[in-house]
Amino acid sequence: MAQMKTCSPKCKYFKCAKNAAVYRKDGVWCRWTEEMCNVANCTYAFCVKRKLLPGGICGETVKRKTVEKQPEEIVGPAIKLRGRALRKIGEKEIF
Repeated sequence: MAQMKTCSPKCKYFKCAKNAAVYRKDGVWCRWTEEMCNVANCTYAFCVKRKLLPGGICGETVKRKTVEKQPEEIVGPAIKLRGRALRKIGEKEIF
């Protein structure tokens, strides 16, 4: 997980919901809290591409893990029907 990077307020997709971010020479200043912008602890920080994860981690730097399931795992147990559903479908169990 060394490839995960934290979101920066200097990112072109970063947006402050309160419009309180002011860009200065030394960094991004928050007028709402009167301190440097910290994406990980700010509740008003969001990503325009909706890639901001909890803890201020950029979702574009995280790789997905795909897990292939065996056919037995996909089917699962049978569902037993009663009443109206049984009359409409006509079978006692559905797989």
